[in-house]
Amino acid sequence: MAFGKQQWAPEWATGLRTRFGQLSLGLLAFGVVLWLGWQSPAIANPARPYDQLEFPPLGDINIPDYSRYELDNGLVVYLMEDRELPLVSGTATFRTGDRLEPADKVGLAQITGSAMRLGGTETSSPTELNQALEQRAASIETSIDAASGTASFDVLSEDLEDVFALFADVLQRPAFDPAQVNLLRTQVQGGIARRNDSPDDIANREFTKRIYGETSPYARTVEYDTLAAIEQEDILGFYQASVRPEHMILGLVGDFDTDEMAQLVAQYFGDWQQAAAPALPEVAPVTQAESGVFFVDQPQLTQSYVQLGHLGGQLSDPDHAALSVMNGVLNGFGGRLFNEMRSRQGLAYVVYGFWSPRFDYPGLFIGGGQTRSETTVPFIQAWQTEVDKIRSAPVSAAELDYAKSSVLNSFVFNFQDPTQTLSRLIRYEYYGYPSDFVFQFRDQVEATTAEQVQAAAQRHLQPDNLVMLVVGNQEAITPALSNLTEAGDVTSLDITIAPPST
Repeated sequence: MAFGKQQWAPEWATGLRTRFGQLSLGLLAFGVVLWLGWQSPAIANPARPYDQLEFPPLGDINIPDYSRYELDNGLVVYLMEDRELPLVSGTATFRTGDRLEPADKVGLAQITGSAMRLGGTETSSPTELNQALEQRAASIETSIDAASGTASFDVLSEDLEDVFALFADVLQRPAFDPAQVNLLRTQVQGGIARRNDSPDDIANREFTKRIYGETSPYARTVEYDTLAAIEQEDILGFYQASVRPEHMILGLVGDFDTDEMAQLVAQYFGDWQQAAAPALPEVAPVTQAESGVFFVDQPQLTQSYVQLGHLGGQLSDPDHAALSVMNGVLNGFGGRLFNEMRSRQGLAYVVYGFWSPRFDYPGLFIGGGQTRSETTVPFIQAWQTEVDKIRSAPVSAAELDYAKSSVLNSFVFNFQDPTQTLSRLIRYEYYGYPSDFVFQFRDQVEATTAEQVQAAAQRHLQPDNLVMLVVGNQEAITPALSNLTEAGDVTSLDITIAPPST
């Protein structure tokens, strides 16, 4: 008898063949179905240059309906319904800022702003407050920045009243738990110790100091000694002077009925009267402190971090729209700086130059980027050349159209949802701007001419008043930075962190 392989195959192999055959038939059937139902692949359109792409126009800016009113205690309230999702958000903006803290206690505003939330309240310890929010998947945050303070919350609409009560408690009755305050001190101390770790951070900090001045409220930095000088009573006093109903705007947006929300506001904020406190100082005037070439030596670097510019202006300036269009001409993938300094000369991967105004104090005209050590001086010279060009001749019609479209299209994205829109309205009121400022700006941009861009650049850009700051490797920078000025003066900056006095 002849023995075939199948006769000698073990039982498990026979089963495997059977299962494999069933699997093969299944795959074949699936493949047929897939083949019958598969559509022909789409044929991609041929690639076109960016300036030949066509897109439909973006929608216009629409301000949703809202209510604005004022309580007897001076609190201004904005209510804006948005029923798309079962969520409610709120923001309280109060008149303060770290620019108003004492010069010998820099860090006070930062500690106060964070400790309002992290330090618990008179009725809820920090742990109890955290647990109450976690159980409802809600959040409450507080902070103080240069020119304002904010407290915000986010919550599911079904938990609105519970979280709104906690939010009111954080604003009106913070406990500033000493243990949490000490934890915040430790975190700030860690930030001081690490502040020279990043070349970008060094460049930003030192450039700002050159513009506003070492001791300016807009440039000074927290130090170990100023942090150590902050006492518990300083925190309470700064809070009482800053967080007051007569100096606050409360904005609420989300899934609620306006009348019912107004009742909640009255219930939790209507009787609030803050304790008496000395008024915060007036905002300090601003002038540019220095100009020239400044250098921070960082031998470990293989490239230079460059910042260039001078003191800028405010959004209320009549040339704001024209300068925004100028920004569009200079920046972006189709901008002059990118095309010339990156694409044509290969001096940098990132390069920029922006007129950057502020609401109620002078901002900056700031530019720069990162470049190889050996191209540092050519980079700065090429940047200066582009600034001179935009002052010396009108921009082309194509550049003007491109820049205006860029400004208008990007501006629309600041109003994508009711939360962003309400935030803008509150900001305009906080800084004393008209509620239709956005529409005024849009109309001015649309009407801007090439001649207006040039005239604005001539009035506001000051090539002879530049701060040129470089963070880099001194030995590798050739030609030397001294080639940037006729006198060859370069000021070296000492960024050593001052140790604690005690």
